[in-house]
Amino acid sequence: MKKDQLPTGRRMVLRIAAALGATTTVGLFAPDRLAPGPATTAPGPSTTPPGRSPTTRPRTATAPPAAAGPPARARHAPSSYRLQPMTAEAPPRYRRAAPPVRQRPFLRMSGTGRTMVLSFDDGPDPRYTPGILRTLRAHGVRAMFFVCGGMAVSHPDLLREMAADGHVVGNHSWSHPNITKLAPSAIRDELGRTSELIERHTGAPPLWYRAPYGAWNRHSFRIGAELGMEPLAWTVDTLDWTEPGTQTIVSRVMEGAAPGVVVLSHDAGGNRSQSVAALRTYLPRLMDAGYHLTVPRR
Repeated sequence: MKKDQLPTGRRMVLRIAAALGATTTVGLFAPDRLAPGPATTAPGPSTTPPGRSPTTRPRTATAPPAAAGPPARARHAPSSYRLQPMTAEAPPRYRRAAPPVRQRPFLRMSGTGRTMVLSFDDGPDPRYTPGILRTLRAHGVRAMFFVCGGMAVSHPDLLREMAADGHVVGNHSWSHPNITKLAPSAIRDELGRTSELIERHTGAPPLWYRAPYGAWNRHSFRIGAELGMEPLAWTVDTLDWTEPGTQTIVSRVMEGAAPGVVVLSHDAGGNRSQSVAALRTYLPRLMDAGYHLTVPRR
């Protein structure tokens, strides 16, 4: 479903959600574990050579807000999912993030040098996720995957592959609902069950989450913090869910490339063959341009 096909009320919710995401910066980067060299433990980018990887471990990201930049646009609405319903399991265990609870998501990364983050939402999907993983692996780069529990429950092997390659596995809810329309108890189920599933198959709970459609509210920030997660939005939206063509996706990434940028793409939710093909083109171009593709650290 395209943005202009959404009901008026839904478009309004998404605009409000986007407005909530005033530009904020994550101030830490994870060491690049796929490239040799010393890694810093203080805030700032890894000192290792350009490469890409997405796993993040420090406690809370305490960087100050970044200078004003483009706001997140909460309009992506992937068209199809093969989601499995939540089952009646033991209630999720909660682990609180260190205070304070955030009131808006991080949108970009701070630090020195030409650092960027690639992120992929809605998977894993066995049709497209493996191709993305192969490309990242070929270039020695890690990325962030915000997975839906209803997809991941059917493909735990892909969760394990993400973790084994050093990628950050983040929480994107169970069934991809508009979080702002849910009661707090339903938000807990959506995020809690997904966190439990990720921990079960990767050995570690997710430290980051992203609200479907970029629609956040105070309940989602609080419950995410109760689960030990920080909220991450994006800076550059490829709009790949609209299937605009491989070259258009490549152009959007390259034109939006800048230090601290977080790129949003998708590896599920529809035909993502263009997203897979685009990554094969823009990833080496970014690296040739001197960008260090890394991940946030908590």
